[in-house]
Amino acid sequence: MIRPARATLASLALLLGAAASAAQPPPPAPAAKVEAPKSGVLLDRAVAIVNDGIVTESDLQEQMANIVEQLKERNTQLPPADVLRKQVLDRLIVQEIQLQRAERKGVKVSDERLNEQMASIAKSNNITLAQLPAALAAQNPPIDYASFRDNMRREMTLVDLRRSDVLRNINVTPRELEQFMERMKKLPSETDEYNVSHILLALPPDATQAQVQEVEKLANEIYTRSANEDFSRLAVAYSNSQTALDGGSLGWRKGPELPTILAEVIVSLKPGEVSKPLVTPTGYHLVKLNEIRSTEGNKIEDQTHARHILMRPNELQDDATVRQKLTTIRDRVLKGEDFAAFASSMSEDSSSAVNGGDLGWSGPGSFVPEFEAVLASLKDNEISQPFHTEFGWHIIQLLGRRQFDTTEESLRQRAFRQLRESKADEETELWLRRLRDEAFVDTNL
Repeated sequence: MIRPARATLASLALLLGAAASAAQPPPPAPAAKVEAPKSGVLLDRAVAIVNDGIVTESDLQEQMANIVEQLKERNTQLPPADVLRKQVLDRLIVQEIQLQRAERKGVKVSDERLNEQMASIAKSNNITLAQLPAALAAQNPPIDYASFRDNMRREMTLVDLRRSDVLRNINVTPRELEQFMERMKKLPSETDEYNVSHILLALPPDATQAQVQEVEKLANEIYTRSANEDFSRLAVAYSNSQTALDGGSLGWRKGPELPTILAEVIVSLKPGEVSKPLVTPTGYHLVKLNEIRSTEGNKIEDQTHARHILMRPNELQDDATVRQKLTTIRDRVLKGEDFAAFASSMSEDSSSAVNGGDLGWSGPGSFVPEFEAVLASLKDNEISQPFHTEFGWHIIQLLGRRQFDTTEESLRQRAFRQLRESKADEETELWLRRLRDEAFVDTNL
């Protein structure tokens, strides 16, 4: 089966574009059923009106078929059809809201970036890009290449939007870092990996006491049922998290990469156990620890010291324009101008721009694979040609390499990245909940 390559959300802390809250659009007129222009034969119907857009029955049926196939592959018992239909529709509604916001903000994925991602998917499936359409057509059922490409563009757009709206607003203060490093001593092991599943029963931001009690009651009921029922099936049926249709799976994560709010609960569980309901600002959570596996940590690691400049395409400048700007900057630095000055004034990575683009000493896995590949090819003080990652266009200057014994300094750097990543999960859930609450939605199931 052809599978998309998962984007690597690495710890290159690129804080991109502030998100302004969009004004609530007026409720649109009800959408009519889509009919063939001459025959009058019903082609499709709207199952949800979302602001000034719609979710169609065909969209819903296609997604349900995909989800059913995925659940069967994981041997997850299917929930009742009406429950699954509602969960899938909710996901499509939230996706439509995000795509509308991305359009308003001018978030676009260029053909060049999309082609790079499609080539990456082909490579991960051991075929060439030219062979991908035929490979998709040979799937059971066949997958239309144009639809697959459109879906990939939408997914990349959503990643860009979340990075802009959510990651930019995640800050780690020195006090938070110190407190987190203290708590790390009580958290799941840094060198162990945990396979975790999760159910979120969301609470409205202005929940009444009656609503809180109702959700709490449901959380306790699910906890009781989890002793005898499949947790994945319960997640599909009840969870309000974006992982619901994945059976609540968070996948394999190292201890410090687990969501902060769940980590202290997970450390108290044995494989196969489910936590009692945990209440947070987002709602009630239930966590299941599926498995634990140990990994060996390296005491000596190869580190690089580099600085970079990041620029991103937008509605005013396309990929070619951004790449040319970086080429010009590179040429000027080679002629004697200051790299740090350009980074401070022009780089869109605000976390490193204040330090002249300096990324500090970093170990393996600190950056996305494309970034690390270019970094590995450089000699000391060499500046790369412009290259592209999921974050935008970069040039890097390698400042040095070293082998480093893991000390308090490297632990602090890793703690900063891990704290920021763990906060991102909860912030994303809150952000999606706000978008959903602010939108006009009318369902017609």
